[in-house]
Amino acid sequence: MDDTLPRVALITGISGQDGYYLSKLLIEKGYVVHGLIPCNAPGIGEPPGLNLHYGDLADGSNFGTLLDTIKPDEVYNLAAQSHVRLSFDLPIYTADVTGVGVLRWLEAIRQHQQRIGRPVRFYQASSSEMFGKVSTPIQNEQTPFHPRSPYACAKVFGFWQTVNYREAYGLFACNGILFNHESPRRGEGFVTRKITQAAARIKLGLQDKLMLGNLDSQRDWGFAGDYVDAMWRMLQQPQPDDYVVATGETHTIREFLDAAFGHLGLDWHKHVEQDPRFLRPAEVDTLRGDASKAKRVLGWEPQVSCQQLAQMMVEADLAYQMTNDKCN
Repeated sequence: MDDTLPRVALITGISGQDGYYLSKLLIEKGYVVHGLIPCNAPGIGEPPGLNLHYGDLADGSNFGTLLDTIKPDEVYNLAAQSHVRLSFDLPIYTADVTGVGVLRWLEAIRQHQQRIGRPVRFYQASSSEMFGKVSTPIQNEQTPFHPRSPYACAKVFGFWQTVNYREAYGLFACNGILFNHESPRRGEGFVTRKITQAAARIKLGLQDKLMLGNLDSQRDWGFAGDYVDAMWRMLQQPQPDDYVVATGETHTIREFLDAAFGHLGLDWHKHVEQDPRFLRPAEVDTLRGDASKAKRVLGWEPQVSCQQLAQMMVEADLAYQMTNDKCN
């Protein structure tokens, strides 16, 4: 590689939360950044250095051409059908996109490297949901997987294919086993964003009730902006490996409600009702990550606490709702 030229990165799922923060980070570091979006994706902001291409993990027919054209130094596979509850309704689609989609990229990269004789570093967005029915109170890189949803099963498939291509073909391929990470950019179908959006709307008198499922689920919540830094650090190491990325703290949905609604001086008990429609056929009760390896090897540390995260998201949703309400 010519060190005088800027490094080139390709990000799948660039229109999502993690894609936004990762592309911003890489552009700040001087990368030329390319992003893969599906044909039906809504328009996204294009900061300087961001180049968009159409593609679909359920297809993959143009992956080789894209790689040959872009010649990326690093590929970050963030794309997936990532909604756990929805994966029970669309299990085959989820398995194809979230699972086999990883294999399509790995094989495309393997063939690309053979054609041009130039290495590509690959990051796979793995998930704490792979641990599922946990066998230990805290999960690290050695904890066995016990997936409890079609989404989690697909992620396990993608994880092991990444390991297999690393061991069988010598690809520089890493798995980031990321625990729950949120931000103001989180999709509206996810529970944290449902909570902060509802809190803002209730504060402004735009709605009164919020329907949720299991309020006792415990999760290890961090800030997506912190977690994409860990992704980048993985691909800068001398050797590829797999890493858990987490805060090491768990909080219940009730605690997140306390933080979000409490920040606006609201009592969530007056507004939140449980609805069995939002319960999963198989629940994951608690997840808590041990990121000791990431801290030791990558020098990575989370910067934003769960309380700060909830407040950040509420403030962003409040500002959005106030602006949107004025426009209407």
